[in-house]
Amino acid sequence: MKSIVISSVVIALLVLTGCSSKEPAVDTSSQYESVEKVAPVQSETVSSDESSVMSEDGSRASASDYASVSSSDSMSSLENDLSTIYFDFDKFNIREDMQNNIANDASIVNGAAIKFSVKLEGNCDEWGSDEYNFALGLKRANSVKKSLVAQGVNTNRITMVSFGESNPTCTEKTKDCWAKNRRVDFKLLP
Repeated sequence: MKSIVISSVVIALLVLTGCSSKEPAVDTSSQYESVEKVAPVQSETVSSDESSVMSEDGSRASASDYASVSSSDSMSSLENDLSTIYFDFDKFNIREDMQNNIANDASIVNGAAIKFSVKLEGNCDEWGSDEYNFALGLKRANSVKKSLVAQGVNTNRITMVSFGESNPTCTEKTKDCWAKNRRVDFKLLP
């Protein structure tokens, strides 16, 4: 017991004396010589008839000029147009009945959603271990990625993630419900 106490005291002294009271050396040669001035934010006022917009400088612009103000609105509407791809039990190959969905999704991604990146989210039903389902979800997302690339989508715009069984859309204990959970969802990223 006595040797444990002495060893602890010696280790504590070594740790405490090893700490330096010096200030850390800081590199003062900054690679950024100057800071750019940020332009002031301009506010806008929408008239009550919402047919035109008045900016601070008094100029008017039609509301249609500001139709693309909210890219998140257009992004969410485009996401709604993208079809979910469903898979058979314990499979990651794209079913024949999903081929048209892939072609439609590729045309949307290459058309209206060209300025967004695509995230493919692989999902599984509750059968199988967590590790197996995460791997299967990633294989499903990769199958969809390969199909999109074959349809002309740039591979650099596509990211993949697997949720395994952790992101179910249906929680009932039926075959129809489990089939809804074996899927790849599309998310658009700015």
